[in-house]
Amino acid sequence: MEKKIDVLFVLPSLRSGGAERVMSFLAQNIDPALFNSHLLITGSDEDQKYQVDKIPVTFLNKSRVKHAVFGIIKFMIKNKPKIVIGAMGHVNTMLGLIGLFFPKTKFVARETTISSFSMDSEDTGNDRPAMLYRLALKSQDMIICQSIDMKNDLIENFGLPTSRMVVINNPVTTKFKLKERTFAADNVLRFISIGRLTERKGFQRVLKALAEFDQPFHYTIIGSGDYKDTLVNLVESLGLHEKITFVSHTDKVNEYLAQNDLYLQGSYVEGFPNALLESCATGTPAVVFDAPGGINEIILPGVNGYIAKDHVDFLEKLELSINHPWSPSAVRESVYSRYSEEKILANYEDLFLDLVSPKKN
Repeated sequence: MEKKIDVLFVLPSLRSGGAERVMSFLAQNIDPALFNSHLLITGSDEDQKYQVDKIPVTFLNKSRVKHAVFGIIKFMIKNKPKIVIGAMGHVNTMLGLIGLFFPKTKFVARETTISSFSMDSEDTGNDRPAMLYRLALKSQDMIICQSIDMKNDLIENFGLPTSRMVVINNPVTTKFKLKERTFAADNVLRFISIGRLTERKGFQRVLKALAEFDQPFHYTIIGSGDYKDTLVNLVESLGLHEKITFVSHTDKVNEYLAQNDLYLQGSYVEGFPNALLESCATGTPAVVFDAPGGINEIILPGVNGYIAKDHVDFLEKLELSINHPWSPSAVRESVYSRYSEEKILANYEDLFLDLVSPKKN
């Protein structure tokens, strides 16, 4: 029997977030007959939200990723992983540079957003140097893009070769139960959005559209962030305070999604939105603003939702959705048929096997 392939997954934390959820899921569920997984966290276990019990986890207990460089190098020298995979820009930057000193190890970067948008946006708080990030990405053996938009962005704005890029979407897990609620069951339309409360998530343009919506509704926003006060003030100024509920955090995402009629998304840019996938997995269709980042791959118009090009079109798509005969099971199947955990895990396993095959060395 051939020796198992040691794969090291590197994350800044196990806090609640899409990258953390997906990476911890992948690390625990790739085929244990083929791979030995280890999860390396640069931060502390004090803010851990995702339980990891199938594989070993090491916490470096560093306050910032850049302070964990020597800890990662020491871990790699001792454990000699064949593949190292990171997610999120600052981790990818660091691993890309560390990889220059480990030529026998295959380094993989999993991109989580449209990089050119992030670096051009003043509100992201992202201070990674553009040239350093470009160098780090170019040194990776493979870059995993969550969407075709993401791949095209790296080609057009970073000049990265297509031969070292692959599109692997986020998985949707089987834990989401199909909803039972019928559309507008209580004659009040119930809308929901989930995400970090930042300007680029676009909650403000959803709220402005709903201020012009003339049917009874209630809108639940789940998430936390520095932009909350701005959104609360906007709700007051629009006279929507009796129709909006803010929920900072919940472990009952499936229940919330199942209790609502439509998922609304106003993002200006996305990675490959997990909350949108999860809404569809529950059987709740969506109305979303068009934005780069895989939305046009997830949404099948008339099957699991609609994409709006602007404010006016968003209101029109809301009206269209209200009168559409949605099938929760069809909405659910639209994502499970394409993004099931089995398919996505198989994509990662094939990639890892290919990376260490003789033809790649």
